[in-house]
Amino acid sequence: MKIIDISVPVSPGLPVWPGDSPVVLERYRALSEGDDCNVSRICCSVHTGTHVDAPGHFIDNASTVEDLSLDTLIGPAMVIEVPAVRSIEPDFLESVSLPHDTSRLLFKTPNSDLWRKPDHNFHSDFVALSPQAAAWIVEREIRLVGVDYLSVQMFADPEPLTHRTLLKAGVVVVEGLDLQAVRPGSYQLICLPLKLVGSDGAPARAVLIEG
Repeated sequence: MKIIDISVPVSPGLPVWPGDSPVVLERYRALSEGDDCNVSRICCSVHTGTHVDAPGHFIDNASTVEDLSLDTLIGPAMVIEVPAVRSIEPDFLESVSLPHDTSRLLFKTPNSDLWRKPDHNFHSDFVALSPQAAAWIVEREIRLVGVDYLSVQMFADPEPLTHRTLLKAGVVVVEGLDLQAVRPGSYQLICLPLKLVGSDGAPARAVLIEG
């Protein structure tokens, strides 16, 4: 059995969505300064690094992170590799010939290479899902999708249709994955967001189990 960590390291300098709070991680009690222990605090957006979106992220009065089903966040997952395209479209998804029982789908794209430099500047030209691809996923009754940059939809989209299509249908959206070291294929996914009550999202630790 091989465990692959697909979470990005969280530290100051980690790229964040434009307008989101930068990561602040600081030690405010220190043994070196005479305190009886080391204690640190963190300040960041709940959509920092590897994170999960709840329906309430884009749908008013919808469910929040603590309501997400662990049955969806844990289980068999397919990783597929996407070539250097501007957006993921239904015709590409049809060409992959996914197993009919696929319920969790992770997209490995050229985005993952960006995480080789974890303090890189935010890239707005990342590969993401078109609204039509989101509708295809809902029609296929896929329960969870994961992408390897900070949004499941393209930066330039004028409306958040991809997010709304997925979240309204109850599809769990995982963003900010690092799939550099992952080969396409079948795995067991474990993705556990912090249980932040009433939150529209939460940072998560995600791993794939091979074998």
